[in-house]
Amino acid sequence: MRRLFTSESVTEGHPDKVADQISDAVLDAALSRDPRARVACETLVSTDLVVLAGEITLRSGDDEIDYEAVARKTIRDIGYGETGAGFGADDCEVQVRLDEQSADIALGVDRGGAGDQGMMFGYACRETADFMPLPIELAHRLTRRLAELRRSGDFDWLRPDGKSQVTVEYGEDGEAHRIDTVVVSTQHAVGVEHVEIERVVRQHVVRASLPGDLYREAGAHETKLHVNPTGNFVTGGPQGDCGLTGRKIIVDTYGGVGHHGGGAFSGKDPTKVDRSASYMARYVAKNLVAAGMADRLEVQLAYAIGVAKPVSVHVDSFGTAREGLTDRLLEEIVTSEFALEPLAIIDGLSLRQPRYLQTAAYGHFGRSEFPWEQLDRVPTLRRAVA
Repeated sequence: MRRLFTSESVTEGHPDKVADQISDAVLDAALSRDPRARVACETLVSTDLVVLAGEITLRSGDDEIDYEAVARKTIRDIGYGETGAGFGADDCEVQVRLDEQSADIALGVDRGGAGDQGMMFGYACRETADFMPLPIELAHRLTRRLAELRRSGDFDWLRPDGKSQVTVEYGEDGEAHRIDTVVVSTQHAVGVEHVEIERVVRQHVVRASLPGDLYREAGAHETKLHVNPTGNFVTGGPQGDCGLTGRKIIVDTYGGVGHHGGGAFSGKDPTKVDRSASYMARYVAKNLVAAGMADRLEVQLAYAIGVAKPVSVHVDSFGTAREGLTDRLLEEIVTSEFALEPLAIIDGLSLRQPRYLQTAAYGHFGRSEFPWEQLDRVPTLRRAVA
């Protein structure tokens, strides 16, 4: 029996992603000034408005950072530079409402404990070379390509906001057999004919991004393609829809495959286990799968605020663990081979470096430039099992 699974992605010009990128740009600015900065920055964007709120504590004093300038530069880099267009870097209003971190929270973090309670998940599988689920990887390819095409200037009617959605059909063997449906929506300038938008998206985005053995343009199993299904997408970005930090957590992770703890990543420094422990859980899961211990695997870590050691470690291999291994044995391997305390995670994955703006669009996982995606523990894990 066939099974369909769908994941979506959005471009950096999507209003929620604009908010994520501003929050992470603020975080990077703080970490550049103070690697031990405490940051929890939330951003709201709407028509001609940006609001920064939350808590930031710097040992050097937060008055040294021009948060408004950070926000405006981020907006301009995304592509919203035009004034008088409903949302532009130079004429939008920027309100800054940032305070210091609560002393009660700081008390637990200062002694090496987790910055909050919660449960975090990491996932890995053998569907792609990056150990990611195929639908979310393909969806990210489409939105990345949309952005590349816009920045190239070859089609000057393309605008920053955009979305994609990919539905993959799986067979009884669990393997991806074909792409069933693709949806691509792109913001565009006034007056562009829909037939031209569809032609460019089909030829320069979809064909350039999706594997030909799965994306089929003819025959009985033809892939259905929907381009700008409403027929018009002129008003977009924060002018078309309010954006908030943390509203695209499934896009940020595994596209709906596996579980999600609920906590967003962007705007949070690595003492917040919502972020750092999620990265660690992915690192653990990916190395276990790459070491041949399972074909598909999910790791859950849970923490109590102010407490260093996780209150629980859970592994689910979905029945794919290699012969001789059980999920309980995999849990023992995880707890013995990986340091899971927040400070150890921060140091081990080099999380005090200001690299977070890069993560705020096109997913936090499946990207080799990040340290939590490295496979450096595979030899150690194989020896541990042996």
